[in-house]
Amino acid sequence: MISRRNFLNILLVGCFTFLSWFGGAQVAHALGGKLPETNQPAPDFTLPTNTGNGKIALRDLRGKWVVLYFYPKDFTSGCTIEARRFQEDLPKYIQKNAEIIGVSADDIDSHAEFCDSEGLKFPLLADTTGTVSKAYGSWMNFFSMRHSFIIDPQGMLRETFVKVNPNIHSKEVLSRLNELQQTAS
Repeated sequence: MISRRNFLNILLVGCFTFLSWFGGAQVAHALGGKLPETNQPAPDFTLPTNTGNGKIALRDLRGKWVVLYFYPKDFTSGCTIEARRFQEDLPKYIQKNAEIIGVSADDIDSHAEFCDSEGLKFPLLADTTGTVSKAYGSWMNFFSMRHSFIIDPQGMLRETFVKVNPNIHSKEVLSRLNELQQTAS
């Protein structure tokens, strides 16, 4: 049985996802906050995770490309699809020296359950206060919006995605990552 609060959360996330897919990106952008500028240093962060030593800092990933994706909620349909697609493409990201990092307002216990249930082999970070989501213009009151960013090995923000379709997003990110890597060579 789903609780009333969970039902309302899922309904709200679904409404904002629908708006961002079908022309509401301006509304989502305005509601999510100011996006960081491309070709500038990416906002640094350190957040707890259910993997490794328990925390991940962006500065510790220097030397690698980083795909930083924000999503609303573990175990919801769009977020599950998006995570599965990133997992399916994980070997291709690894070949490109890229780390996938997911961020939501869920706690580390929820992330651990989500990773276990979906077989995810990349870290999910717990931004329970929305601090990092706000720094990336991706915060909506109590959850992260579906935005993604590509950060280069020097820590510079190179690409922003705000109109995200979870079904094809990983392929879009891989394609853009390939283009960025070719021009960086």
